[in-house]
Amino acid sequence: MGSGKSRSGATRRAVLVVGGVTLLAAVWRDPSGHPSSADPAGGIHVDAAHPHPTAHPTPPPHPTRRAGTAGRAHPARHADPQKPPRRPRGPRRDEPGEIVYHVRDGRKGIALTIDDGPSPEYTPQVLRLLEKYRVTATFSMIGLEVAACPGLVREVAAAGHKIANHTWSHLDLAALPPVTVADQMDRATGAIHQVTGREPALFRAPYGAWSPAVLERCVRSGMTPLDWSVDPRDWSRPGVTSIVSNIMRNTRTGSIILEHDGGGNRAQTIAALKIVLPRLLASGYHFTTP
Repeated sequence: MGSGKSRSGATRRAVLVVGGVTLLAAVWRDPSGHPSSADPAGGIHVDAAHPHPTAHPTPPPHPTRRAGTAGRAHPARHADPQKPPRRPRGPRRDEPGEIVYHVRDGRKGIALTIDDGPSPEYTPQVLRLLEKYRVTATFSMIGLEVAACPGLVREVAAAGHKIANHTWSHLDLAALPPVTVADQMDRATGAIHQVTGREPALFRAPYGAWSPAVLERCVRSGMTPLDWSVDPRDWSRPGVTSIVSNIMRNTRTGSIILEHDGGGNRAQTIAALKIVLPRLLASGYHFTTP
């Protein structure tokens, strides 16, 4: 009986050894170099035609898809919220429909924009100051005023300044339907073209109020949307000292300064320009146009 138990134990050990060798062979690499793979239950995939386990490499997982990416493997890129939406500047052409908030014309290059004119009273005063300090500016003109003062518009153009479209009657375009937006912009372009022989390449939205309809019309009409980065609120007549300090405090390389020659009493604006123009030039700034 002792020998029978010995033989039985030996037999069991032999079976265990053979089973262990078989298992090791299953998880080892096959001649192709690929690891064998187990089925979900932990067994080995064995092809009836091939006595040895066959390797089935697991395919790589699909990229994680985030909600709102419409099934794309990678989420859409978003602009850094800390950076202005604002387009590439300078020698490069701006992308169609991209709003311009700054200019690039080297170190301390800045721009001056004059809105809401032309005005028979204040535009000539602004022109004299610009001529005195050899500054070129951009005048954002309202179509109604262009039609009323064609000679003054031609004078601005003849002096080498740019003329931007500022709509026909200075309405808040963001609150208007596309058909009205188009009419306001197109009528102003027509008035400027009739007087100067040129269509404006720049468009400034009244109140800086932009909308998809406005930007789309800019693209269709070939005008670059022009905004600003320094607003001394001269239109509210806060006082000459306030206008001057605001401009000097906030102007830096690339700034677009907003001022007005129309829309009301602009005596404070004229007085402020008499101070800030020589100060900015003395500080090393030079003026360009968008």
